[in-house]
Amino acid sequence: MMSRRCVRTFLARRCAPVALVLSGFLLSVLPSRAQTSLGPVTIGAGMRTSFVFTDPTVGDTTDRFLLNSARIYINGPVTDQIKFTLNTEYDSSSNRVNILDAVARVEISPEFNIWAGRLLPPSDRVNLTGPYYAHHWATFTDGIENGQPSVFQGRDNGVVYWGDFAKKRLKLSAGAFDGPTADGNPDVIGAFRGQIDLWDTEPGYYLNSTYYGDKNILAIAGSTQVQSGNTATTVDFLLEKKVMTGGAFSLEGEYANYDKLGGYDSRFTKDQGEWGLASFLFPKAVGMGKFEILGKYAKADFTKGSIASYNQKTTEINLNYVIKQFNARVMAFYEDTRFNRKSIPNFWTMGLGFQIQM
Repeated sequence: MMSRRCVRTFLARRCAPVALVLSGFLLSVLPSRAQTSLGPVTIGAGMRTSFVFTDPTVGDTTDRFLLNSARIYINGPVTDQIKFTLNTEYDSSSNRVNILDAVARVEISPEFNIWAGRLLPPSDRVNLTGPYYAHHWATFTDGIENGQPSVFQGRDNGVVYWGDFAKKRLKLSAGAFDGPTADGNPDVIGAFRGQIDLWDTEPGYYLNSTYYGDKNILAIAGSTQVQSGNTATTVDFLLEKKVMTGGAFSLEGEYANYDKLGGYDSRFTKDQGEWGLASFLFPKAVGMGKFEILGKYAKADFTKGSIASYNQKTTEINLNYVIKQFNARVMAFYEDTRFNRKSIPNFWTMGLGFQIQM
C-alpha cells in the first residue's frame, strides 16, 4: 500500500564465512519447497502536521500548531496466504497512541479474501482512503464524509470478505461488525460495498482518492450499513484523467444518507447531503514537485432531531505542492463553514499542512 522499510537480521561479520558454507550445503540437499521465502516484515511510519488559523463569527481567533496524526505501520507474512497488519495512530485529542488496525488477513486469491480484527468496514471511498490517501486536506469535517458508526478513526471490530472480479473491474465486500463498540447498540452491524471500475482498475481492498496522473479512473460505487433496521447508505464516484505528460484532472463526489445510523450530530436521526470536488495537477515539475489546485463544496442537512433542523455548507480550496505523491506533500488550505442557524457560529480556517510517509 506504501513504501516501507524492511527489517532484516544480519549475521555478525565474523560469522559470515561459516554461514555461507552452511547455507550453500543446505540449499544443495534440501528439496525446493524448503527454499520458499515468505518475505520480510515491513515497518513504516506517517505523519500529518499543520499550522491553522481559525476565525469564528463568535469568539476569538486562534493560531495553532498541530500534530494532526502520527502512525506506525507493521506488516508481515505468517504463511504464503496468511498475513498480519498492525497499525497505530496518535490521537491528538487524548495525547495517546491507540490501535488503528489489527488485522489477520487470509488472502487466497484476488476473488477470495477474509480479513478479521479491527479494520475499515465496507463504506464510502473517503473512509477506505483515509486522510493520508485523500485528495484534500480537511477530511471528515463537512457533515457527510465517513459518517458511519465506528470505534476509532472509521474502524470497527469485525470480519469482512472482499474480492476483485471481472479482471479486477468489479469489487465486492461484505462484513459483520460489533455494534456495542461502535454505537452502543448490541446488534451486529452489517456492511456492504460494490464498485465498478470502467477504465483502469484499483486492485485490493484499500482505495485512493487520486492517483496523481498514474491512472485513468472512472469508478462508481455504493455502500450500505444496516443495524436494527437503521441504515447508512452512500454513493460515490471518482473520475480522473491524465492530462498531457504528468498532469491530471479529477472529479470526485458523494451522496450520503445516514438514517438513524451514524451521522455527525447525535441530536438528529437524519443526516444527509452531498459534496463535489474538482482538481487539476499541473504537468510541469517546479523544483522537487508539482503544483495542484483543488476546490470542494459540500452541503449537509440535519433533520428529525430534538431541536430545529439546520444545514451546513462547507467550501474548501487547496493549493498543493506534490513532491512524492502521498509520501511527501505540502497543502495550503482554506475552509469556510456556514450554518443556517444563528445559534451555531460560522467560522473559517486557513493554514498549511505537511504530510510525510516512509
